Amino acid sequence: MLMPEFEVIDPRFTKYVMQNVHMETLYTGTRWAEGPVYFPAGKYLLWSDIPNNRVLRYDETDGVVSEFATGCGYHNGHTRDRQGRLVSCEHQGRRISRIEFDGSVSTLAAEYEGKRLNSPNDVVVKSDGSVWFTDPTYGIDSEYEGDSAESEIGASLVYRIDPESGAVKAVASDFVKPNGLAFSPDESRLYIADTGATHVENGPHHIRVFDVSADGALSGGEVFAECGAGLFDGFRLDLDGNIWTSAGDGVHCYTSEGDLIGKILTGEVVANVEFGGIKRNRLIICATTTLRAVYLNTQGC
Repeated sequence: MLMPEFEVIDPRFTKYVMQNVHMETLYTGTRWAEGPVYFPAGKYLLWSDIPNNRVLRYDETDGVVSEFATGCGYHNGHTRDRQGRLVSCEHQGRRISRIEFDGSVSTLAAEYEGKRLNSPNDVVVKSDGSVWFTDPTYGIDSEYEGDSAESEIGASLVYRIDPESGAVKAVASDFVKPNGLAFSPDESRLYIADTGATHVENGPHHIRVFDVSADGALSGGEVFAECGAGLFDGFRLDLDGNIWTSAGDGVHCYTSEGDLIGKILTGEVVANVEFGGIKRNRLIICATTTLRAVYLNTQGC
């Protein structure tokens, strides 16, 4: 039998959920869990507790949670680059940073056209080494998740960092508050969430999809899916191209055609997810105060 946390909306969802598999709570005690990233070589997961200004580490070998970093600049989203280094979005530092192999921290991006970034939110690295990130104002809107400040850029944009020159280029400027982002398995499409409803009455609460050219230019940008429960935030794709996205009531699963086929209900607002485990078949869920996990019959791409 399927556990009650699984809501089947379309029969296609049953392919991905297994009988008698239940959701586990791995940790409790965060104020706003975000930015999960899994490191298979070490069998551990890092994630952010933004208001508490710390990054936590879950060790998959023994279930122990420890503080990876504190007073670290209010990290939000994380990813690994193609060399296995941690790439981070820092609200307080208003930058994209990277931890090098020797433990030092490098700045990948902190300005655009001579003006400070707002507060980078989520980040992904393409196979060519380019770094893509969103830059809404959530980290400078108050003192809760960073330092309150005015936006120098005056807009919330999506950026690409060139892998060769390090140049920062705006690739999308028509978002209210760009948030989570992820590539399709073949990297031909880029999905980006807009959570502008937090700042604009009846504002966007959807995911848009863009075609990606060889030189990094984006085209298209039509709405892929509207969130029917709160807001989409961070998300990941599996090998079949399904999107597993955060929402106000849990995790929603959409096909590559934009059909909502099922949900994983958490009882808490979910901010982000990550595929972890050696087989990449364990969905890690950042659900406000808790870190949770559930095994699925699919693998993250």
